[in-house]
Amino acid sequence: MNKKIPFKLLNWYFKNNYNFPWRKSNDAYSIWISEIMLQQTQVKTVIPYYNKWMNSFPNVEELSKSTLTKVLKNWEGLGYYKRAENIYKTSQILSRNNFTIPISYKELLKLPGIGDYTASAILSIAYNKKYASIDGNLKRVLTRLFKISKNKQTIKSFKNYANKLLCIKQYGDINQSLMDLGREICLPLKPNCIKCPINKFCKAYIDNDVANYSVLTVKKSIPTFNVVVSMIFKKNKFIIAKRASTGLLANLWELPGGKIIEGETRKKAINREIKEELNITIKSLHSIGTIKHQYSHFKVNIMLFLSEYNKGQLTAVTSQDIKWIAINQINNYTFPKATHKLFNLYRKYVKNNL
Repeated sequence: MNKKIPFKLLNWYFKNNYNFPWRKSNDAYSIWISEIMLQQTQVKTVIPYYNKWMNSFPNVEELSKSTLTKVLKNWEGLGYYKRAENIYKTSQILSRNNFTIPISYKELLKLPGIGDYTASAILSIAYNKKYASIDGNLKRVLTRLFKISKNKQTIKSFKNYANKLLCIKQYGDINQSLMDLGREICLPLKPNCIKCPINKFCKAYIDNDVANYSVLTVKKSIPTFNVVVSMIFKKNKFIIAKRASTGLLANLWELPGGKIIEGETRKKAINREIKEELNITIKSLHSIGTIKHQYSHFKVNIMLFLSEYNKGQLTAVTSQDIKWIAINQINNYTFPKATHKLFNLYRKYVKNNL
């Protein structure tokens, strides 16, 4: 490997100076939070969430003193809520260790939600230790730079190649330069090779073979489910339900409802779901529209019904808790993004029917 590569990368990195808020210091806590947020999420999306988070929880101690409810509210809209829950669990563990984030790779891996990539990022960026942070962007850069064949594209192989680049003691800066290069220049489909600071060392570029070294993940087809939910009103308040403490969207609030069974009409489905979930019946039922939403492994079409409470003893049969709230109390609770889409659908309906 040409030893000029890391120097070229660093010169490009400092010249471009992507001034993200988490790069204002090498604080391990900031690195940890930002790296968790950045997983499968674009930088421009993360920035406002990161700033909001740091204002609410500026350090491990403040985070550990908070509640899971407040943590989830700060995370609201980012998705992958299990990550927020793991961050909170980790803060509770660190509170028993003087709120100190470990400087050991093995100790970091013991913490909830911290895997190889995050541990390596923390160690290299915060503590300047020689650990390569292997994510999708870095895999693509390395694959093209060294023309790594598909049968050799393993984590062990990627780490070996990445460690060759970590040949000067600015490990965190080199890792971040590679992250930036993969995000801004070495793109999956339309890489800007002309502007790449290491193009004259890139074997795929030299051989005019970049397109064959993209490390593209083959997207699997995912199922779509049809779902019905209802805003069940009693005077000016409606019912929300808190999801179970485990599983998808754990501990978040939502509108009651569920999947339509094959052969079932939408109205029959919503009446059945409400009876099963809340032990009540509803009346004055009418739909106002449908929203579409996608999770990592499936899609949903959710039809929203408006209805009124009819009779029965309201009971949290399948949820942790249920509440009657007014529209102006929505911000007091944490809802999934799909539920916020439903609330927007309701607001639009009300506006158009005044």
